[in-house]
Amino acid sequence: MSIDQETPESKVETEFENTAFNEEEEHPHTEVGEHEYTIEELKKELEDAKQKANDNWDKAVRSQAEMENLKRRTQKDLEDAHKFALTSFGKGILPVFDSLVLGLQAATGDSEDVKKFREGSELTIKQFETLFEKFNIVAIDPMGQPFNAEQHQAMLMQEVEGAEPNSVVNVFQKGYTLNGRLLRPAMVVVAKAAEKPAQLDEQA
Repeated sequence: MSIDQETPESKVETEFENTAFNEEEEHPHTEVGEHEYTIEELKKELEDAKQKANDNWDKAVRSQAEMENLKRRTQKDLEDAHKFALTSFGKGILPVFDSLVLGLQAATGDSEDVKKFREGSELTIKQFETLFEKFNIVAIDPMGQPFNAEQHQAMLMQEVEGAEPNSVVNVFQKGYTLNGRLLRPAMVVVAKAAEKPAQLDEQA
């Protein structure tokens, strides 16, 4: 057999070696190109990861706090809407109640008609007062108390003997609150300090 002639087994071995050589050329070994992290770099990446985790935790806590605040504000708004839903109605009905009281005060005399009117008015006033109590509408009657600008409206200031300055000496109209909120101020007369008489110049 000549040298140029090759057996099938030798051809297979030659093709396998060529294929292996070509694969090594197409896929070179990459271990040389891989980056090896130093301890300092690993520590820095760990710190960065911790910082990001802390930032995300802070955001989550703030979001939770904002949600709780929103929940409380919404709940308070609902409670206020329920508590003060009668504000407009209360302001509208108070003049009716005032007129009824004034009518009762003006009804004088001993006739049967007057007596019946008074009895009916007194009964109606009691019904009003029961209704006010049910809905927490409270009267402000500050007679003799110090003047309070938040609840009283001064209609007049005058000197009153024996009265403390800045105290209420007369109530023209009672005020009212609804669940602690001012519905109408009390209209009052407030005492003022007595003016000192002017001193006369001493005559020679």
